[in-house]
Amino acid sequence: MTDVDTRPVNGHTLTKLQPLPPDRLDAPAAVPEQPAPPAADDQAPAEAVDRADNPLADWLTAPDTPLLPAWARSRASITANTAALGRLCWWHTRYHGIRVPKYAVKTVWLAARGFYRATAGLWPTLSAQDHTAVVQALRAQVKARPEDVELAARLQLAHGIRTRTRRWRFGAAATGVAAAALGFALADPLLQGGIATAVTVPLAYLGRGKDAQFLDQAAPPLRVDMSAQQLNDALRAAGLLKSGRAGDDEKEPRVACTMGPVRDGRGWAVIFDLPRGGGKTASDVLAKREVIAQELGVDEIQVIMSRVRAAQGGNAGRVSMWVADDDPYLGTPNPSPLAKAERFSVWEPIPFGQDARGTRISVPVMWQSMFFGGLPRRGKTFTQRLMTAAGLLDPWVRHYVADGKGGADWMPMRAVAHRLVMGAEDDAIEALKAMLQELLTEMERRFALLRELPTSVCPEGKLTPGIVEKYKLPIIFVTIDELQEYFTAMEKDDREEVINNLCRIARRGPAAGFVSNYASQRPDAESVPTKLREIITIRYSTQVVDRASSDMVLGKGKAAQGADASVLSEDHVGTGVLVTGPASFVTVRADYLDNTDFAALCQKGRAMRAQAGQLTGDAAGDVTAAADAQGVTVAPILSDVLEAMRHSPRMFTVDLLAALVNLDEDTYGDYDAERLAAELDRAGVKRTSKQVKISGENKAGYQRRDIEGAVPVEILLG
Repeated sequence: MTDVDTRPVNGHTLTKLQPLPPDRLDAPAAVPEQPAPPAADDQAPAEAVDRADNPLADWLTAPDTPLLPAWARSRASITANTAALGRLCWWHTRYHGIRVPKYAVKTVWLAARGFYRATAGLWPTLSAQDHTAVVQALRAQVKARPEDVELAARLQLAHGIRTRTRRWRFGAAATGVAAAALGFALADPLLQGGIATAVTVPLAYLGRGKDAQFLDQAAPPLRVDMSAQQLNDALRAAGLLKSGRAGDDEKEPRVACTMGPVRDGRGWAVIFDLPRGGGKTASDVLAKREVIAQELGVDEIQVIMSRVRAAQGGNAGRVSMWVADDDPYLGTPNPSPLAKAERFSVWEPIPFGQDARGTRISVPVMWQSMFFGGLPRRGKTFTQRLMTAAGLLDPWVRHYVADGKGGADWMPMRAVAHRLVMGAEDDAIEALKAMLQELLTEMERRFALLRELPTSVCPEGKLTPGIVEKYKLPIIFVTIDELQEYFTAMEKDDREEVINNLCRIARRGPAAGFVSNYASQRPDAESVPTKLREIITIRYSTQVVDRASSDMVLGKGKAAQGADASVLSEDHVGTGVLVTGPASFVTVRADYLDNTDFAALCQKGRAMRAQAGQLTGDAAGDVTAAADAQGVTVAPILSDVLEAMRHSPRMFTVDLLAALVNLDEDTYGDYDAERLAAELDRAGVKRTSKQVKISGENKAGYQRRDIEGAVPVEILLG
């Protein structure tokens, strides 16, 4: 006997008949306990249906076969196949529609040839050739016996009959054609079209050749066609299935397809079990992705494979595979829904992007830490900013940001960041170290507070939404881009100190509401130490040069499991491999959020924090950000000098000029001390002293307070 086990697998419902456990065989069904009935000789114990001595056992056993075909076993499968059929029909409609003029000319030509064939076929009848044989035979006899009068009379009679027959046949044909022509000329135009079609189509059909093809051969938009045989051949070529005896294909081991292959969106989906006895597992299949793709005739980026775990009805040998018709990660980028959102809570998963099938991917960041890696100009920073963008729309998120490159990508954060460190110069490194110390102090303060809270308020010993607002403990986003710039610029002792502090924040911070978000272009042991990378829970990698680099970002051994960012090409900008757990990964085309939208979100975030009383730190005292928020124009030279002096209350002129060149070389590349002084004077800067003292050394320079003194009063008061 069997039990019916129905479970969902990748959106499809699989029904499997499970054997009854031994303790249920040969046993009656369980019933509620009742008082024992009086003993009776005619009462027989309950019998199991599948007893060996039951003659009806085979007949009563439910067959272990699906009730519906594979494509009709789930609503998702029916929808996908119906949509695929609709796309195919629409494509054929357009393909043949633009060829209608060609088909019309071809129809006329075939109709003309059909008319000729019809005429040639009717000619023997019209000319009464069926009587010609008799006339010719009689004529031959008359020539042989000219004296036979009776024979001559018979020849004359036969010739007369043929002549009369030919006359009335031609006459009837001519009358019919004339009547048809007159009727066609007098008919309504719509009826004329019907008559022409009724005449032309049969004639065109008659005029076709044996190998003639009226319609052009249309290649449907399916570059991939999959069958169970092709799947078995590909797995066998990859060494995942044993080969049978020579010439005995039926003895070859084959996979058991529990679903498909069926059309699923813009590709083929199949779920299969590897045969037992071969010693191969689902992990072995994932490791052979490139070989399987080659055998199927596609690029490996088109082959999406994953294990089907026990929770979804799988086992160690069950694989889910989806093969796309073309590259699923190319095309117009998907705009981020955050760009138009009014508010967002970081307690909810953050919208991140779409997978190959177009399924939305969201990433939960609470209690997590993140690392982004990959080659330059592949969308790494834009993707990392999606996490920050979500935090901008939550006023109860406090941002600590450091950008080792010091470019324009993170400049809009000056409007909202509690701490913002730009660049990797000496003063920026000192600012980064101070920021990390501030974070560690805040983390310890929070843990001390959480320890004192009753379990009714803090049941798990970590932050909750209620605690955040009641005790004014906002979630803290720690975002550091271009980590390698800091580590390569630091001395050994400073480097070890910063690494240890980052590890402490990533390891212990989540329980206190810290979300770490790190990124690096060079994820090697020197740029991003292993002990820091290995404690990160969520990882994302855009294109890298090889599998070893992919493993450095995503984790050791991930490429062998199928999470390999080296298969991405330079065309896959904004696409990367997302790892969210030890065995969970997906290739994602991240949402697109450009600099303009990001800057607008920063201004929106500033307004939300000002209203909630959460505008703090550098953002609260940033005159440039305040001017942007109030729509007041500040002279560009003032804004740039303030940005260059962000981490210093005073700077030597020579250092300030170098910082301005690094900020905007096109504008300040030819500046010298005299021109800088003249421009600042025109902007309203009144220098209290032309000399500044830094580390005991006096040189020509500027005080930050003098520059701020030239800022409009309404900004300072706002």
